[in-house]
Amino acid sequence: MTDSLRDQLLGLGFKPAPTPERKPERKPERKTDKPGAPASPGSRKPEHARSGHAPGRPHQAKRGGGPAQPARRAEPNKPRPREDIDLAKAYAIRSQREKDERIAAEQAKQEEARLRREARTKLAELLKDKALNAADAEIARHFPYGGKIKRVYVTPPQLKALNAGELGVLQMDGRYVLVSAELMAQAEAIFPPAIALKVDPNAPAQDDPYADPQYQVPDDLVW
Repeated sequence: MTDSLRDQLLGLGFKPAPTPERKPERKPERKTDKPGAPASPGSRKPEHARSGHAPGRPHQAKRGGGPAQPARRAEPNKPRPREDIDLAKAYAIRSQREKDERIAAEQAKQEEARLRREARTKLAELLKDKALNAADAEIARHFPYGGKIKRVYVTPPQLKALNAGELGVLQMDGRYVLVSAELMAQAEAIFPPAIALKVDPNAPAQDDPYADPQYQVPDDLVW
């Protein structure tokens, strides 16, 4: 039996096993240079490649295209001229003085209003149940007050006493109250603006033309 075992198997119908393909061998990767180790001549880049500009050319700034300029130092604040300082100080003093004057004027106004309210309240207490106005009075006694001509109705005896200075007229809450001369003096000490009519019997007659009951008020007079 000269045939080999392989030939016998092939004769029986067996196929030979496929030959495995041979993979190409990989070349070992070159290890990178360790930190601190000198770079190999082939891996070292020229100086101009690392700096970003070719040798022989002047270095230019990245922005603006011009050479880099040194940073400017902040200049210290220059002192203001003395004239400006004096003028500003004068304006501040005047503004403060005007403010103080306005505050003082407002306070004085409020104080005056408070005193007037207190005086009117005290006068009202003084005149309580002491008015001498008569319900049946028919004579109008005219007198100037507050820049206008006012009037109060009196009886003939009251008119005579009023013109003699024995009676007087006070203004209270829009009314004209007939009072005695003694009460008139007390009211004048409390609140002088309330004195509406106070006759001086020794004054000339022409000083009070409205004392005559026959005095006729013009029809076109605005009351």
